Amino acid sequence: MIRKAAAFLAAFWTAPAVGAVECSDVAYEGSRYTICEVDAAREQLQLFLRDGDGQIYGHFSTLETAVAEDGKSLIFATNAGMYHRDRSPVGLYTDESGEEMRLVTNAGPGNFGLLPNGVFCIREGRADVIETLAFKAAAPDCTYATQSGPMLVIGGELHPRFLPDSDSFYIRNGVGTSADGARAVFAISRNAVTFHKFGSLFRDYLDLPQALYFDGNISRLHAPQLGRSDAGFMMGPIVGVVEDTPAGE
Repeated sequence: MIRKAAAFLAAFWTAPAVGAVECSDVAYEGSRYTICEVDAAREQLQLFLRDGDGQIYGHFSTLETAVAEDGKSLIFATNAGMYHRDRSPVGLYTDESGEEMRLVTNAGPGNFGLLPNGVFCIREGRADVIETLAFKAAAPDCTYATQSGPMLVIGGELHPRFLPDSDSFYIRNGVGTSADGARAVFAISRNAVTFHKFGSLFRDYLDLPQALYFDGNISRLHAPQLGRSDAGFMMGPIVGVVEDTPAGE
């Protein structure tokens, strides 16, 4: 009953206007979050890493300038997966330039290697979070794909390693998707939270069956409608939504 009520409330405030990205500041179970919901069937949702010269974008401001040169506006963005010191992706990364890094299926150190991890796959008319081994088996034709970890929600269940009484609190960000691939909901915590709390946000409040962790304290958000565009050190992969800039602007 609690989950159904939470799902109703989530649906009430998160439903985006047609052809828009809707961002809101919300509170859930004593923690504060910023939520941005994207209509993946309609919006120009894509990944960004390098410019035409092979240079890492790194900052929202740099990316804004680049898309403006193509006659577009960056209306939402957030960091989208873990990276090495040179900002190259730790796991699978594919964009319009091709595959930069292969799929990693073995366990390893850190949050990325806390299996199961997963892939955020963007393709024509939809976006999906897919557990890594399921992704390997299905081999979906993604226009954009970024691998990160751990999974937060897998088939409606929290990651089995998450503990309700964990003492590991960090700023966290991630993405969850609906079963039909139409809803892609991005969240960043506004205070430090555990994995269990963060996963519960996607499962119980947003009612999403699949969700993936992007990163911790490096997490940043570009949400102009909230007057927010976080600055700081360079990022690796970025996920964002662009829209065509009206003529004359």
